[in-house]
Amino acid sequence: MLVILDRDGVINHYDGSYICSPEAWLPLPGSLEAIGRLSVAGYRIAIATNQSGIARGYYSSATLEAMHDKLCALLKPFGGRIDWIAYCPHHPDEGCLCRKPHTGLLEQIRAHFELESLAGSVMVGDSRKDLEAALAAGCQPCLVCTGNGRETEEHLKERPLPGVRVYDDLAAFTDSLLQSGG
Repeated sequence: MLVILDRDGVINHYDGSYICSPEAWLPLPGSLEAIGRLSVAGYRIAIATNQSGIARGYYSSATLEAMHDKLCALLKPFGGRIDWIAYCPHHPDEGCLCRKPHTGLLEQIRAHFELESLAGSVMVGDSRKDLEAALAAGCQPCLVCTGNGRETEEHLKERPLPGVRVYDDLAAFTDSLLQSGG
């Protein structure tokens, strides 16, 4: 089974400001352990993340790669790995099709894993854009209440989306997935 994670607010701290260096990239408590548990259980892990800070000139693609290298290094002690990372470097005004809530990043992930569809896959995010992309791509949408998640959960009460499962954090999502057997 494939688990697709948003990055900022799901794996690492996110307060709405841009994370512009590996030093500023800090994992949320329990997130690395959760990814490690998923990896050890045999799940494939992908990341789909909007990174408009590149187009805005706040950091380079090389700096983003350094942040992802840090993530991968921090996962190793927990047996964790990221199998594929797809990111959108575009500014929101560019109108690209890879920026969530569009499905371009999820299509890149589907193609990378040579899947016919993303049915049976799970997308975990902290924003409505993540959930909308998941639904449009045929993934099970899961919301974590870290990052922007609490605010997103409140907005879902006013404008619900079908089938969204809500968890306190990535660790709680992982507990539920591993207990249910996928």
